[in-house]
Amino acid sequence: MADHEHDCRHMLGELSAYLDGEASEHLCAEIEEHMAHCEDCRIVVDTLSKTVLLYRELPQPTLSAGARERLFRSLDLGAYLEQ
Repeated sequence: MADHEHDCRHMLGELSAYLDGEASEHLCAEIEEHMAHCEDCRIVVDTLSKTVLLYRELPQPTLSAGARERLFRSLDLGAYLEQ
C-alpha cells in the first residue's frame, strides 16, 4: 500500500474524534496537514461534517407505538421493547 493510501486510511479512522472535537491537538494538526494536500480527504471531511451538522439540526422523528414495535421486531430487537 502506498504511503498516501496509508495516510488516508489513518486519517479516515480518526474522523469521528476530529469532527466531535475530541481529537488531540497533535491529531488535529496531522489531519489538517493531510487535508491541505489531499483533495479527496478534504471532500470526505467536508461532506461528513455537513451530514453531522444537518443530523444535529433536524428534529428527531417520532414513531407511533405500532410502527416502533414492527420496526424492532423486524430487526429482531423485540427484547428492547420492554425497556
